[in-house]
Amino acid sequence: MSSYSTLHTIEITMAAKDLTKRVDLTRHDRGTGALRTRRPEYVDFLPPCNDACPAGENIQAWLALAQAGDYEAAWQELVSNNPMPSIHGRVCYHPCEDVCNRAFTDSAVSIHAVERFLGDLALEKGWKFARPAEKSSKKILIVGAGPSGLSAAYHLARKGHAVEIHEAGPVAGGMIQFGIPAYRMPRDELAAEIQRIEDLGVKIVLNHRVDDVIAEKTAGRFDAVFVAVGAHISKKIDIPTRDAAKILDAVSFLSSANEGDPPKIGRRVAIYGGGNTAMDAARTAKRLGADEAMIIYRRDRSSMPAHDFEADEALEEGVKINWLRTIKEIDRSTFKVEIMELDNNGRPQPTGKFESLEVDSLILAVGQDTDTAFLENVPGIEFKLDHTVVVGENMMTGYEGIFAGGDMVPSERSVTIAVGHGKQAARHIHAYLNGGVYERRPRHALVGHEKLQLWYRTAAPQVEQERLPIVDREGGFDEIMKNLSEADALFEARRCLSCGNCFECDGCYGACPEGAIIKLGPGNRYRFDFDLCTGCAVCYEQCPCYAIDMIDEPNAPESRH
Repeated sequence: MSSYSTLHTIEITMAAKDLTKRVDLTRHDRGTGALRTRRPEYVDFLPPCNDACPAGENIQAWLALAQAGDYEAAWQELVSNNPMPSIHGRVCYHPCEDVCNRAFTDSAVSIHAVERFLGDLALEKGWKFARPAEKSSKKILIVGAGPSGLSAAYHLARKGHAVEIHEAGPVAGGMIQFGIPAYRMPRDELAAEIQRIEDLGVKIVLNHRVDDVIAEKTAGRFDAVFVAVGAHISKKIDIPTRDAAKILDAVSFLSSANEGDPPKIGRRVAIYGGGNTAMDAARTAKRLGADEAMIIYRRDRSSMPAHDFEADEALEEGVKINWLRTIKEIDRSTFKVEIMELDNNGRPQPTGKFESLEVDSLILAVGQDTDTAFLENVPGIEFKLDHTVVVGENMMTGYEGIFAGGDMVPSERSVTIAVGHGKQAARHIHAYLNGGVYERRPRHALVGHEKLQLWYRTAAPQVEQERLPIVDREGGFDEIMKNLSEADALFEARRCLSCGNCFECDGCYGACPEGAIIKLGPGNRYRFDFDLCTGCAVCYEQCPCYAIDMIDEPNAPESRH
């Protein structure tokens, strides 16, 4: 047992004894005894990390298994919802950590780092997915081998269906492969997690562009189709140019760099945009030998779509960011840039003041669109103005049996959101193939930090992942973030507070002055003996994770409330 875990246990035991003594002196002032007005009840709530996960992971459950050192069981629980933890532990922006209740004690649990630890350990140990007990007679076509398509394929294969992915590109992975640099997502781990999905029985056909989805469905005798083409087309902007410098789009630039055939960009490179793709393009330009990589963005830092840590890492690697600037005109290698200022509503407004910048090339990173033109002739399919596809609650398009998800439907865009779409689509497709409708199970109420009763509160700040020194990042694409050691991964897992759900700490059992709580054995929690319970609420006050609530006793006299 770690020193933190031991300290945690000692504090719980001592606090339980102290609280029991205090309750013995005060319980008669609480109006308890034979005329019990309230009784305790074991309850379950939804932890905020689970609620925030776009992939729908039961984070609390796999952290609990990791706490016990049962890493393979933790991984199996994790991949029951998300088949690519090694990838997600690297590229997910971990919104789960943004809402972690532990942050109100010291700092959030490093969920993504533990996920990566489990994902990499699974690859090292060769752990495999559980295979379906039975095979179905159904066959599903998936268009696109990006994160959403791979996720849907995995979940459908685990249901026993035959799944075939048709991918236009030469390799699977979608924007993970073509848009995320190797210093964030190494290609060996990416390929290994995709291979494990193939090993489950999923067939991936590369260099196969689908132009007529109905003809493809008919020819292959597919029972359903899931279309999940990513946002690979860079948006265009109108900048007046005269004999312009070299202009590239960020997606093509990153794709070429990732494939080892980068274009020549010169010594000074400008990147237009303020998102994560802009940060990746600038950092990649530096690694390809640019002396200067400058981002031009028309708003201020607080308004940029890029995540703060992405901007911080870009700045520490020498990328320059010119806030509140917009390109007005390009003449050869000279850029005319207008200085902007924010109005009272925080919107950028032109000032009429200009600067000149000399650059060798410009990389446009102003957003991406999906190529959904191949669906325009499919009867019943409707589109938004941005060319995304309209789907119903069951993720089906207006054409019977054709579903869609990922970047091509109206939604926020990220790898994890795409994977979540794939899982949901698989559930709806499975129900559709069986003549039913998938209905999401009711969710427990969310538990906030204000409901927790952390009387044993102990500061145990988050372990920081080691990073590749800045000097070692120059000129190469070696991965920046390092994996946690087993000791650190175990420590992080044990920092979880198990918000809203009993983790059998024995706090209630040790605190009850009447011996009214009965232990049911490991994994089975406890039950109340209401012949002994006085309703004193000490167990409720003792429970750190709010897994006990007090409810009104039936037929209790009003005067005793």
